[in-house]
Amino acid sequence: MSAVLAIDAGQTGIKVRSGGQDLVFPGIRTSEPLLRQLAAVVRAAVQRTGRPASIVTAGVSGLTAKEADAATLLADMRADGVHEVVLAHDSTTSFLGALGDRQGAVVAAGTGVVTLAVGASGVSRVDGWGHLIADAGSGYWIGREALDAVMRAFDGRGPSTQLRDVAEERWPDLSQAYIDLQGDPDRVRVVASFAEHVARLADDGDPVSQRITVRAGSELAHSVETALRQVSEGTGGEPSATEPGPTTRYSVCAIGGVFRSGQLHQAFTSHLAASSFAVSLVEPLGHGIDGAVALASLGKRHPLADAVSVART
Repeated sequence: MSAVLAIDAGQTGIKVRSGGQDLVFPGIRTSEPLLRQLAAVVRAAVQRTGRPASIVTAGVSGLTAKEADAATLLADMRADGVHEVVLAHDSTTSFLGALGDRQGAVVAAGTGVVTLAVGASGVSRVDGWGHLIADAGSGYWIGREALDAVMRAFDGRGPSTQLRDVAEERWPDLSQAYIDLQGDPDRVRVVASFAEHVARLADDGDPVSQRITVRAGSELAHSVETALRQVSEGTGGEPSATEPGPTTRYSVCAIGGVFRSGQLHQAFTSHLAASSFAVSLVEPLGHGIDGAVALASLGKRHPLADAVSVART
């Protein structure tokens, strides 16, 4: 029987499952070659578990088309006894882990965000284009909106907000905050950390935090609506005579830290309830690592099959 080693690789941490045992490694480093890092994780996991791997599957955060090269990773791992490699973007493994074979959409919102919808034959990815130009409703987006509100309150362009007190705890002189932030190599995490304060202050009644929270929930719901519209119309993949119609009920799963905010979750669900789609909000069946395991048995006719890179000896 083939031994599967599954990887759920993110920037904050890498989870590995081998033979029912779960391991955790430091996150991927975006400044270094990805495939070399994955190979090192496989070897370290094999050494720690004593269980050789014949099939390696991986869902990777921010995986690019250039990096999705299963053949190159397989060539590197062949001497280690690996005979099959399957690579996918983590939106694919998040979907498989959360919804399995159900039609619907999964929105995964942490520091960043990506939404993936799967219909009868089509697939649509919405957002997940990074914090610099996209990721609407993500933790970074919320933090960026919070700091914008703080500086507007500071220089008189906007209303007062309790978020200013939070910012001044970190930067007592707000006129110098941007200098400190621009020079901070950990600035993405720093900005995203303000999302937690926005959620707390929204619950405390701060109007500015509440507006940011509602907008974030609406943005996330809009991404889900957009992705579902594309798969229902056949624009997210190849059109098919079996593509579901407008009365199809879709499962929608919202995962990630930003959904811990009650007000954000309420805004998200209210927006979806008012949409033209019949949706059922469901709890996830599992996690990203479960989706990475599922890659090993993903059928060729599955709508997500074209979203993975596979190499076999």
